Amino acid sequence: MIEKKEFDLIKRIISLGRYQQDDTYRTSISKLKEELTKAKVVKEKDMPEDVIRFNSLVTIKTPSLEKTYQLVTPEHGDLKNNKISFLAPMGLALFGYAKDDEITWHFPSGESAIKIIDVKQTT
Repeated sequence: MIEKKEFDLIKRIISLGRYQQDDTYRTSISKLKEELTKAKVVKEKDMPEDVIRFNSLVTIKTPSLEKTYQLVTPEHGDLKNNKISFLAPMGLALFGYAKDDEITWHFPSGESAIKIIDVKQTT
């Protein structure tokens, strides 16, 4: 599920192509294009509070860690401050899912199970 304005922003970012120079981003963009064809696009007022979107604070649990990240646009990504680009493998894995979802995602280091513990929206 994705909000219409965010859907349009993502399509613009993809069309810019500047992130396609990096192998990690190129792989993520390919996966993202596929996911967007299946996404349910809704108006902002219809977007549930617990769905992960831009600037969401997301607490996840994997077999090796429990951590909170903020999902951001690529230019604001800063791992030292727990800000993950939605185009990074972890950001792409989380975007559009909701609290209590459990997913399995393929990362450069292999497959990993992720449980979404909490989602908070920031302004």
